[in-house]
Amino acid sequence: MKRSRFLLGSLAGLTVAATTDSLFGAALAQPALPGLPGNADERVFVLINLQGGNDGLNTIVPHGTAAYYQARPTLGIAPNDVLHIDNEIGFNPAMRSLYNMFQRGDVAVVQAVGYPKPDHSHFRSTEIWQTAAPDRYLSTGWLGRYLDGADLSQSNLFNAVALAQVLPEALISRKIDVPAIGAVQGYRLASDRAPGERSAFASLATDTSVPFQSPYLGTVAEIEDDAQRGSEELPGLIAGYTTTASYPATPVGRSLALAAQIVGSRLGTRVIYVQHGSFDTHAAQKPTQDRLLGELSDALKAFYDDLAEHGNDKRTLTMTFSEFGRRVAENASRGTDHGEASPMFLVGGGLKGGVYGEQPSLENLDNGDVTFTVDFRSVYATVIERWLGRPSGDIVLGQFGVLPFLKA
Repeated sequence: MKRSRFLLGSLAGLTVAATTDSLFGAALAQPALPGLPGNADERVFVLINLQGGNDGLNTIVPHGTAAYYQARPTLGIAPNDVLHIDNEIGFNPAMRSLYNMFQRGDVAVVQAVGYPKPDHSHFRSTEIWQTAAPDRYLSTGWLGRYLDGADLSQSNLFNAVALAQVLPEALISRKIDVPAIGAVQGYRLASDRAPGERSAFASLATDTSVPFQSPYLGTVAEIEDDAQRGSEELPGLIAGYTTTASYPATPVGRSLALAAQIVGSRLGTRVIYVQHGSFDTHAAQKPTQDRLLGELSDALKAFYDDLAEHGNDKRTLTMTFSEFGRRVAENASRGTDHGEASPMFLVGGGLKGGVYGEQPSLENLDNGDVTFTVDFRSVYATVIERWLGRPSGDIVLGQFGVLPFLKA
């Protein structure tokens, strides 16, 4: 075990988990691509997890398809309420803010994203999306493997940040320590050792004369020191940041407000992870999903208003994902059950806005589920190669074609 993953935050505790899968070799950085802002070292990638399995058909609504209304007699969104993209599809009416950004060309929608032989379990499907490994079990995440190969400064405590209580699998790496921050006010080392005891522990961890010395103590002490320094430094690093953007008073709004502070303070952060949900809408789906989609939409608008105010909107790319979509037909509880493919959104950052991928067929179903037409690893590969400036093969564990949603 060369490095350990550390979980930080007000509730996360002091936890170490070994990672053992092999990394397929460090890759050389690629040059900046024409048409995109700056170079890869200056860009930031924000990943938003729509936890619980978001219903794609009531997010990008196929209002021109009769089969949609036949399958959803109570959940179907009336054509006049849909925010039309064209005569076939449109945005959920709760997503007015994001729809307006789409009309300006700042949003790309990738339709029917999934993977072969999909898993309907929340736990396994989330693991698949976060590790980019549908056919195997790995102990590093896809963004963790990017961090491992990106030749980042080991002294930077904020190469990547998870705005969550617990480090997500997507950011687990072999070499880079990633802090999980629930909120700045509660961000601290969750350890039962006092400062003096930590110094004594660090000395003990490096004392080779101690019998039965554990080979892991030095790693634990090093990460504990990074954690303590990070919790002390972050408030000062983002202090003084101001904005006129109006964020909604919601968890995702507060997370994206902090994300904008981190981006604007130029801490060298490459990746920021945010979570939002739960979208597990088995019963009474409409009020829950509409509220959550509205919160996401309004928070993203405020986020990009904030970024633009500080000149950071073009160097920040945001992407959403959810572990699966929902079934086509509504259930008896006016909800939807676990399904398969669903849309992904990309926002800002030199996008060529529009709709990508095939509109999901409601006639050619996989046992009642929408069939995927875009492999999620192609979306990941596009972000890795075209935005983050790295080869993608060792990260997504194969060769997957890139999509044209980023400017050439």
